[in-house]
Amino acid sequence: MSEDARFEDGDEHPLALKAQDTEDLQVISALVQDAVLPAPEMRFDAHARRFAMLINRFRWEDAEKAQRVGRPVERVQAVLVIDDVLHVSSNGIDKRDPDLVLSLLAVGFEPGKDGTGRIEVTFAGDGAIALDVECINVTLKDVTRPYKAPSRKAPSHEV
Repeated sequence: MSEDARFEDGDEHPLALKAQDTEDLQVISALVQDAVLPAPEMRFDAHARRFAMLINRFRWEDAEKAQRVGRPVERVQAVLVIDDVLHVSSNGIDKRDPDLVLSLLAVGFEPGKDGTGRIEVTFAGDGAIALDVECINVTLKDVTRPYKAPSRKAPSHEV
């Protein structure tokens, strides 16, 4: 993390994970579940073969402890970066809408026949981003200090 990142002077440590296989990617997927982002906060740099999203994620890794000790649950801004991207396509996302806010559901991987594969980032409302990749090369890094979730509650998945 860069020097201007967080936690240099605090007790907590920034989350910084790298996924290079499907099991690692499942961990990252669980940690970004319920993250939100404005659609304009996604970028694909074809020259660098990099897709990045600035997300506002719920701190699932701390939620149980926070609730147990009576501390408010927290969110943090993080960057989700997918490298070695060959092609990007989207379905059900109006990229022209500057006010569109997406709610992230999951990040998954489908292997290809030639060692490549497809990473799919799925959003609520049937939207998805499909990234054809050479391999799984995904990084998740927190970039701000945690802050109290506005609702002060963990996201709920009750129907």
